[in-house]
Amino acid sequence: MGRNRVVEELVAAQGRTYAEEAGIRLRDTPQPLYRLLVLACLLSARIRASVAVEAARALYDAGMRDPRAMADATWQQRVDALGRGGYRRYDERTATQLGEGAELVRERWGGDLRRLRKEADGDVAELGRLLRQVPGMGPAGVSIFLREVQRVWPEVAPYLDEKALSGARRLDLPDDPEELVGQARDTEPAVLAAALVRVALDTKLAEDCLRRAA
Repeated sequence: MGRNRVVEELVAAQGRTYAEEAGIRLRDTPQPLYRLLVLACLLSARIRASVAVEAARALYDAGMRDPRAMADATWQQRVDALGRGGYRRYDERTATQLGEGAELVRERWGGDLRRLRKEADGDVAELGRLLRQVPGMGPAGVSIFLREVQRVWPEVAPYLDEKALSGARRLDLPDDPEELVGQARDTEPAVLAAALVRVALDTKLAEDCLRRAA
């Protein structure tokens, strides 16, 4: 079984970003970047990714699409939207964090995460440090945001964190980011990272991929 074949099967089956799954058309503009930040916060909790994605959609459908709208919504409105998305276990704490995070993004970066990017000045470690200042954004949330945002912030790429690399190891692929991206050929690093994370989280997906590639 060739590694290139494994990567091809992986991308064919799982090659979509979590932003795409949540209905976010990611661009380097304020609203999609903020929606990605919210999604990363939701995904970082110990909850199924599908639930986090649905919760992100529910917040959007409720009109909480930018920092101003999120901050202006009441705590109960945020809780209710999260509940409609099935995000019930952490809904109260997360509703508080989303409100506080929206306020910080407005006050610190004028509601525009491109200013955060400019402040980091191409330094990915500094980018992570700045993101961790946002309530609800711990190391897991930062990794998720960076994995996805590398699609529009090329200085971040290739960003394959430990979760993505654990997926690579599960498929007997190299765990060196540069080598992995090389084997993926024309596949964007963000797409590859999301696919690898999915197999890291689900043994059956990994087994299915290996069986198809055999």
